[in-house]
Amino acid sequence: MAHYNFKKIAVVPTAKDFIDIVLSKTQRKTPTVVHPGYKISRIRQFYVRKIKFTQQTYHDKLALIITEFPKLDDIHPFYADLMNVLYDKDHYKLALGQVNTAKNLIDNVSKDYARLIKFADSLYRCKQLKRAALGRMCTIMRRQNQSLQYLEQVRQHLARLPSIDPNTRTILICGFPNVGKSSFINKVTRADVEVQPYAFTTKSLFVGHMDYKYLRWQVVDTPGILDHSLEERNTIEMQAITALAHLRAAILYVMDISEQCGHTISEQVNLFNSIKPLFTNKPLIVALNKIDIVRPDNLQEQAKEQIRQLEGEGALVLPMSTVTEEGVIDVKTRACDMLLSQRVEAKMKGKKMPDILNRLHVAVPTPRDGVERPPFIPPGAKLNKSGAAAAVDTAGNVKKKLERDVELEMGDDYFLDMKKKYLLGDESQKYDVIPEIYEGKNIADFIDPDIMQKLEELEKEEELREAAGEYDVEVEDEETLQTRRTAEQIRSKKKLLRMKSWNKKTTNYPVMPRTAVRASRTQHKSRGDQEDMDEGQEVADEGSVKPVMAGRKRARSQSAVGSRSKSHSVVRQPRDKSGLRDAVQVAKARKKMKFDQRKFVQGGKSGEADRKIGTVLPKHLFSGKRKMGKTQRR
Repeated sequence: MAHYNFKKIAVVPTAKDFIDIVLSKTQRKTPTVVHPGYKISRIRQFYVRKIKFTQQTYHDKLALIITEFPKLDDIHPFYADLMNVLYDKDHYKLALGQVNTAKNLIDNVSKDYARLIKFADSLYRCKQLKRAALGRMCTIMRRQNQSLQYLEQVRQHLARLPSIDPNTRTILICGFPNVGKSSFINKVTRADVEVQPYAFTTKSLFVGHMDYKYLRWQVVDTPGILDHSLEERNTIEMQAITALAHLRAAILYVMDISEQCGHTISEQVNLFNSIKPLFTNKPLIVALNKIDIVRPDNLQEQAKEQIRQLEGEGALVLPMSTVTEEGVIDVKTRACDMLLSQRVEAKMKGKKMPDILNRLHVAVPTPRDGVERPPFIPPGAKLNKSGAAAAVDTAGNVKKKLERDVELEMGDDYFLDMKKKYLLGDESQKYDVIPEIYEGKNIADFIDPDIMQKLEELEKEEELREAAGEYDVEVEDEETLQTRRTAEQIRSKKKLLRMKSWNKKTTNYPVMPRTAVRASRTQHKSRGDQEDMDEGQEVADEGSVKPVMAGRKRARSQSAVGSRSKSHSVVRQPRDKSGLRDAVQVAKARKKMKFDQRKFVQGGKSGEADRKIGTVLPKHLFSGKRKMGKTQRR
């Protein structure tokens, strides 16, 4: 569908959704604050703006609906008739006309109320006129609810229609139901049409695409047609009739010669004759399907005679079977060739062809004299043809002798010679042990001939230096060694101190709370002793410390004095009373503390550390309307 893309038509909302969309957009896009103290001209302008914005929004959306839906008089007759069959042309035009009328009524309402607001003398009257204007617009749209719903259903069905280009190369398949039309399109194209053993499996048009002679072809599968008058045909059959009437295509009329479709051959021939006017000026092929069940030669004489009559009427009769795929490719090829030849003939008869032919000139050379001018072959090419490096292939053509050919000729005696292609000034240097060739140069040219003599001189010089003691290592005295050992001990000690300090800093152990009582070494020792004792044993010495129980509570027999001696943190004074003798000093210290803090309390206002916004509603954040766009700063 090169010119008609019905899938891009915008969604048509219902009347309620339409009203909600427009009014919410008006609320968002226009100012919302007006006061009675404003000048009356400003108040009038405020409400006129709202009315005109609402009217313009309605106008744009309704105009978009009217322009996006196809006009039946402007589109291809195939789509016009197809929409008439599917949606009823009168109902479709009536719905679009009502939408257009609603658009004009809304424009008139906007003009009338904008004129009335010019005579309003207060904010209240302006507001009431605005309210009446918007209410009348919404009432007009509410009355178009049925038309909008109908157009939405049409839009959804149009989007589901197959993309058929009426002007491209097309093969159209038609015939009775259940004769094998969908099976044929599945075989020759990439389509996947449902195939079932009952009639009217295909209820709408299906299209598949294929390539033939580097051209793109579309194959259209139509619903089955029954043999009765045009007025009695239903919507499914009328789709096929519409395609046959308006598409310039090669017609493939499929017949079931096994009669398993439920219709005899005579009935299928009668249907062919009844729709024959639709085949005028179109390539026509009659495909005898299901020859895997009944061969055409095994038919009765009456059936054969009827098929011969079809051939006499200009139809090409070809047998095929979509099950075994016998004859399917032949039918496709013949149909494509017939349509191509017809399209070429039509173009040759067109008005544009003479203009194109006038621009073309085919040059045919003629001999100017009797001199023979054979083709020129360079001497080098002749030498390569006749030389030893040339070989002859199976077709007798001369070709260059490759290294692989040499290997096959020599067999086991072959070895790969990497040096025979060296390009040197002196060919005798190719197979020298040295040179090695690097970047087109012989490495041997850069070797010093006296290099061995110079190497011996260097070795003698090194021996003299070693004999003179130039490379001897000085022996350190005892003092230097002692200094080195001391420095090593210092470094190791520092390393241990760093590790110890790091271990102290780590908190990889449970932290004791301040209120916990830490047991002394004596208590730890007595607890260990008690665990070693037998169950009934007691401590004989009265001066020894009593063992501490495993529980957190203190035994009743323990005296307060003994518990006080455990740690000074057992009875801990509050920090504000620490160091004070009695309650009088505590009260005096608290009074002095409050007096010293008085200036901070009096001047203590909310600051940055209080986690409190100084202004509850900052004007730059809460004044005005939110526009479209990002609001992340709010």
